[in-house]
Amino acid sequence: MISQLRPALVFLGFFSLLLGIAYPLAMTGLGQALFPAQANGSLIARDGAVIGSSLIGQEFTRPGYLHGRVSGTDPAYNAASSTGTNLAPSSQALLQEVTSRAKAFGPLPVPSEMATASGSGLDPQITLGAALRQAPRIAQARDLPEDKVIALLHEVSTGPAFGFVGENLVNVLQANLALDAMIR
Repeated sequence: MISQLRPALVFLGFFSLLLGIAYPLAMTGLGQALFPAQANGSLIARDGAVIGSSLIGQEFTRPGYLHGRVSGTDPAYNAASSTGTNLAPSSQALLQEVTSRAKAFGPLPVPSEMATASGSGLDPQITLGAALRQAPRIAQARDLPEDKVIALLHEVSTGPAFGFVGENLVNVLQANLALDAMIR
């Protein structure tokens, strides 16, 4: 029995050290060395203070700011309670939520991300089209020419992934920081 127990304990100890300590430390070290911003949460700072992450949305409700996708968490954009609604597409409650969100956004057609929450409820980005629909409101609230707001939204947008997958996206927090910088 001891002749079988000893190799089992040696393997348990070896693989516990290898996979429980050495491998995680190596991956953490590689992440910090190769991708330090991403490994530390893709944090965004202004005036030396961290104000958010480029990976987690924030709620903006004032008219002079770009509004992000609807959050499915309570309170809004709470990363500790990231979840979808689990409402079926045929759900009457979901239909009522989407309809009220669409009416609040403005005239039809409403970009889908402005009326529906994502699976995580934390999306930091919206499509360029949804951002451009908000340009008149932002320009009016900030007393800026609409074409300047539109140009800024194009400037901060990112192209489709790999050049062809998806649409141009705008990170809402970064766009709002750029809007703030326009009037400083």
